[in-house]
Amino acid sequence: MASQPKPPPPPPPRPKTRGNYNCGRCGQPKKGHVCVAPVPVAAPSGGGSAPSPSPSTSSGAASASGGGGGGEPHRLRRALSFDEAGTPSSPEKKPKVEGDVEMGEPEEGGEDDDDDAVMEVGGRPVPREVMAEVLRRLGPRGVMAAAGVSRGWRDCAGRVWRAADELRLRVLAGSGAGILAALLPRCAALSCLHLRMERDVDASTLACLASSCPSLKTLEITMAANANNKMTGEDLNHFVSEKPSLSVLKIGGCSNLDFINLCSSSLSVLWLSDLCSLSKSVMNCPNMSELSLCFEQQSNDCTDLVSLMDAMGRTCSNLNKMHISSNQLSNEAVFALESANLRGLSMLSLILGSKITDAAVASIVRSCTSLELLDLSGSSISDNGIGMICKAFPHTLSRLLLALCPNVTTRGIQLATAQLPHLQLMDCGMSLCTNLNNEKGPMFGDINGGIRIIRKLCAAKKQPIHQRLIIKHSNLKKLSLWGCSAIDALYVNCPELNDLNLNSCTNLHPERLLLQCPNLKNVHAAGCQDMLIGAIRNQVNQVLNEFDAAESALPCKRIADGSKRVQLPQFQRQEPLEDDKLLGSSRTQCTVHRNITRAT
Repeated sequence: MASQPKPPPPPPPRPKTRGNYNCGRCGQPKKGHVCVAPVPVAAPSGGGSAPSPSPSTSSGAASASGGGGGGEPHRLRRALSFDEAGTPSSPEKKPKVEGDVEMGEPEEGGEDDDDDAVMEVGGRPVPREVMAEVLRRLGPRGVMAAAGVSRGWRDCAGRVWRAADELRLRVLAGSGAGILAALLPRCAALSCLHLRMERDVDASTLACLASSCPSLKTLEITMAANANNKMTGEDLNHFVSEKPSLSVLKIGGCSNLDFINLCSSSLSVLWLSDLCSLSKSVMNCPNMSELSLCFEQQSNDCTDLVSLMDAMGRTCSNLNKMHISSNQLSNEAVFALESANLRGLSMLSLILGSKITDAAVASIVRSCTSLELLDLSGSSISDNGIGMICKAFPHTLSRLLLALCPNVTTRGIQLATAQLPHLQLMDCGMSLCTNLNNEKGPMFGDINGGIRIIRKLCAAKKQPIHQRLIIKHSNLKKLSLWGCSAIDALYVNCPELNDLNLNSCTNLHPERLLLQCPNLKNVHAAGCQDMLIGAIRNQVNQVLNEFDAAESALPCKRIADGSKRVQLPQFQRQEPLEDDKLLGSSRTQCTVHRNITRAT
């Protein structure tokens, strides 16, 4: 019997190379890919030769056994093992994060495998839940960059996007609209979105937000100085109608809204700024509790605020906070608000309306019963209007803002501080001014010292230069007298006061200033004389030293019969404890700000 021919010897092994970038099973690219092709099995014994790998298999994907006809099945492995420690990797390009998002969705079934539950970081296994928790501390840019490292990092980044509840993004001017369409669909649980737009906003942006965020509840869009908001009233109405879960909507730069026609049962907060010439205003939102409408200060604005106020009271009966900023505000608009019967208002702000007088204050007093904040800055009310406010809200009003009210004098300010015991914040900036007509543009400041220039809106009467202001209050915490150049003498006795704004008080004499405020932390004195600034620092330090001396006085002790208290002798005085030393060293000192600071 002739012997069978010997099988040819196996070919010599090829030198180990980098390998292929395609999968050895299905031929798809390996990056971000989990193969679902079945593992090839060996043929039964005696039934022929074993299956050979596909031509796309790399040289490293050889069979596990040395022979070609053994009984053990062929086992393929990846050419580049990213899970083994110490495997050298080729230098990769830095992931691009300022364009289209390069992240893919995590593959199905990857979280169920034990091998995918951990990942290698610095040569050590780290649970992916821990890595995802670390990535949550990064901003959106950092998470996008982490997704381009490897498949494990991409999976962790995907977990971060899926669990994201609030997202703050700045859309650059050079980026296209596709970045929002690529990123937002990954955030399935997103409910709060804040966008800082440095590029134009139009109907396509709203359509992208409507389709990509199904459970969105809060949307805030702020515009940069070089960006334009091109959305119209029809676009805004269509967006609100498609989002039944939307409750908070804040949009800036709404100069192209020709009309407002909103109908929503879930919308509770609505902020629209930079409005101009609305032809129609209908807001059928029964659950709305907060409304803010800011109009551009233009002389050609033809918005009918009387009809807007009247319709607002009929369709938004649950309003609790209202803010209207427009130079078209007048007494008739306030009367229309009274007929709306909004008795649940707790915060009312009607600013920059030079046509609002004491008659409008009487209407506010009749229609509102429990105001906590009242802002009539820029109006023409007088001391009589302040007297009506004090009689109507002595137990509820805690914040009163009367900036740019030229008819208010020191008498009205002292009346408010004397008859409003719960007052905590008061702003009287530019009200006690010598003559607004001589100013190069009135400065509008806030309670924290910030100043900006606005258009002069009210005709001011000339007030006497030498005025004395005395304020004594037990609960007042913040007082703003910015731009009150008519004051030359100031006396403030407020033990709880921590913020005082004296910016541009040019006629205030250092000898006629007296501050008795032990808790004062910030004094804003931009534009004041150097001697006044020095007097402020001396008085603040003196009050703090007297307060510390009173605390460090010798303790007293009652004698045996309890008849009187006597002071302990000097040699019996004990050293202060370490806790007392630390408390004294950590006492907050008052800071005098000579430069203009912006409010946060």
